[in-house]
Amino acid sequence: MLTVDIKKKLKAFQLDAGFTMNNEIVVLFGPSGSGKTTTLNCLSGLSHPDEGSIQLRGRTLFSKKQKPVPVQKRNIGYVFQDYALFPHMTVRNNILYGAKSMEEVDQLVDTLGISHLLEEYPRNISGGEKQRVALARAFATKPELLLLDEPFSSLDENVKKECHNELLRLHKKWGIPVILVTHDQAEANKLADRVIEMEQGRVLE
Repeated sequence: MLTVDIKKKLKAFQLDAGFTMNNEIVVLFGPSGSGKTTTLNCLSGLSHPDEGSIQLRGRTLFSKKQKPVPVQKRNIGYVFQDYALFPHMTVRNNILYGAKSMEEVDQLVDTLGISHLLEEYPRNISGGEKQRVALARAFATKPELLLLDEPFSSLDENVKKECHNELLRLHKKWGIPVILVTHDQAEANKLADRVIEMEQGRVLE
């Protein structure tokens, strides 16, 4: 279970986010600038709240009473909007970065249908292929939580549909709790077990 209760002062408003989730896909839905990405960054450890707490599977990741758990020790996968693949590494080495098991990597590569891309560099593959590589890299770390920040927004409709189906299949297979940020209502309706609406930093679930 993930339990979030955080506050953080931003330029335009104060982020005040509180929710809990189990092994489900939760969509953070709302307009740009509503605090969705900041929430993900606080969960991942890339940013820290001003106050509150974050607990994942009984571990306290953030609390004012203790030093925040660093990014590399949170065991949280994060797929960014631009995928953030390492341009100087092949697809194989991108996926292996942080991987915990070669066997798991082989399984992921087969599941996502990207075995033919392993020796390619990110600049030579399509947006949909980059998205699959980024998902494989995130899952290969065997995360306890997967964060997705609008990873499908720049894809055409056919590729987006394919990637949606891959995410649903992987989620069913591995049972990892997933938080997806989007402002696409149709995408939220298709993927979410539960939608949490955000506006001006507040949760309107």
